[in-house]
Order: sequence, then structure tokens, then C-alpha cells
Amino acid sequence: MPTLLVENRAGLAHEMPAGHPEQIARLQAVLDVLAGPGFSGLIRAEAPMAGEDDLLLAHPAEHIAAIRDAIPETGLAALDPDTSVSPGSWEAALKGVGGCLYAVDQVLSGEATNAFVATRPPGHHAERIRPMGFCLFGNIAIAAKHALERHGLSRVAVVDFDVHHGNGTQDLLWDESRAFFVSSHQMPLYPGTGAPSERGGSNNILNLPLGPGTGGAEMQRIVETRMLPRLAEIAPDLLLISAGFDAHKADPLANLNWDTEDFAWITRTLCAFAGAHCGGRVVSTLEGGYDLDALAASVATHVTVLMEQDG
Repeated sequence: MPTLLVENRAGLAHEMPAGHPEQIARLQAVLDVLAGPGFSGLIRAEAPMAGEDDLLLAHPAEHIAAIRDAIPETGLAALDPDTSVSPGSWEAALKGVGGCLYAVDQVLSGEATNAFVATRPPGHHAERIRPMGFCLFGNIAIAAKHALERHGLSRVAVVDFDVHHGNGTQDLLWDESRAFFVSSHQMPLYPGTGAPSERGGSNNILNLPLGPGTGGAEMQRIVETRMLPRLAEIAPDLLLISAGFDAHKADPLANLNWDTEDFAWITRTLCAFAGAHCGGRVVSTLEGGYDLDALAASVATHVTVLMEQDG
């Protein structure tokens, strides 16, 4: 079956302050590159809205209400120094969650080999009761809970290769013994979490911090020697990816030294793992990436590799 592209075009109405790195142009750059002729084989779908029952898989009702109540009728409202909301943010956030859930449904039903969710705002910094780091709700963690609770999977794995640690995903899955979370990320760097000693409630978290300047060769060594063996022990039924592209050497917010081909390598490696261990079932969602050219090129490479897996 083909690769599914879920587009959250409501994310184009989620406004941030002028000069903010998590800008509308990020999603537009991704949608533009994936509209090219090389991607005509994709199945395309618009992200549906998630319901409150979906958000409750990972967040309490008071957090949901606080975000909803913060949405302004006009202008912007700051939730913290980095994270703001605008009149379009509620729909964008709910469609970000809904798009991930829809992608899981389609992959698990066999309607698609794998899927990529082009969305904003991102989600991996949103903690149980705290929006932060440009994120409102934990898109990928909610998708993991959805796969476990509603599809009856025994084990899921989440791999986060964003340059920033996925503290929100870690928080939301900390006590979920059926979910394994592994994060590679630069350290030291925002948000300051992600030490190897943070292992989860049932040793279900693996943090792989990378020093500033780490390039693709070292990343590949760590993936092969530390990430893949743990993933194989877990033997998940589904592989979820928080696909941040800010480890690229051109990115302005961090100091790793990956290039576009490194994103091809890690995507191909994770797909090969999924092919061997979970029927090729992969759902990937966009997280960071703040140099527009590097973001577009890296997403194009990532999705191209996903398309190579079409059966």
C-alpha cells in the first residue's frame, strides 16, 4: 500500500509573534515541497479534528480547558515566553492530534504502509499539564495511547530524533509500561531534560544525549549500538516517530552537524527495523526544524524513504 500524507492546513492559521522561529512558513515550506511531482504517489488526506475524549488519553480536563480558554478572539496570547496562541490555534492543535490518530488508524487497518503527518504546532514538549516549547498537546504520545487503548496493541515504540529532548512525550509516557520512548537530542540544550538517568517508571525510556557538534557518523554509531538493540528487545507492534529536522547543521536553534543524507539514513534504518519487527508499520509526525530550506529538503528526503517502503 502507498504512503499516507496527512496535511494539517489549519496549522497555516496558527500565528506566532513576528520573528518567531516556529512560523507559518515552516508548514508552508513542507506542504510546498511535498506537492512536487516526486510525491504524486502519496495518498493525501486532510487532518480531522480530535475530540476532547482523544486529548483525555494523555491530558487532564483542566489542561484542555486552560488551553481552550486561553485562545484569544483577536491577536495573540502568550502562554509562556516561547509559546503563544492565536484565534486559529485551537483548530490547528486539535487537527494536529486528529491527524496523528487518523494516520495510526489508516496504517493499522492496512490502508497505508506508513504515514507522515505535516502539522504545526509541534507536540513533543507539551507536558501533562503544561504547554511549552511551541507545543500545546502531546501529538505523538496521544497517538501512542490511542494505538494501545483503542487498537489493543501490546507494545508501541516512539523514536524522537528532534534536536531538542521530547520532555513532553517522556512526561506523558513515563508510567505507560506498554510504550517505549527513545530520544536522541543535543545536550546541553533546551529544555534541559533528557539525561540517561531518566528511565521512566518501568525502564521504558532511553535517552541518548549528543554533544554539540555531533555529526552523522557518531549518530549512526549510537543508533546501531544503543537504540536498535533496545528497540529489538521491546518488539513493538507499531513504530511512531517524532521527526524533528533541527539537528541539521543549517538549523539556527541548535549545534548538531547532521546533513540531509543523515535524515535519509535514520529514516531508512528505522523503516528497516519496522519491516523486521512490526510489519513495516510506521507513523511519523513533524516536530522541529527552523531553517526553511533545510527543513524542506530534509522532509522531502524523509518522505521519499517512507515511500520506498510501499508494498
